[in-house]
Amino acid sequence: MNWWLDGLLIVALLVTAVAMLVSRDLFRAVVMFMAFGLLMAVAWVRLQAPDIALAEVAIGAGLSGVLLLDAVSHFQRGQRRQQPPEGK
Repeated sequence: MNWWLDGLLIVALLVTAVAMLVSRDLFRAVVMFMAFGLLMAVAWVRLQAPDIALAEVAIGAGLSGVLLLDAVSHFQRGQRRQQPPEGK
């Protein structure tokens, strides 16, 4: 049973990593980054490293994800502001 769970975790990590890298939507890429961080925390728990798992959740998925989401919102607001008005 353990090897099955580990294999599923590896596949989930690979899928989220690829989805994060190939996504053209910045918001989706950041959400995939946060999901990847949560899955990495589960992997650290499986490797019996709970201290690293807690740091991964707090810093990797939590703080970094929130900062990246804020940066994406500022970037998208700037993009909308720079577009010329419709009809001109």
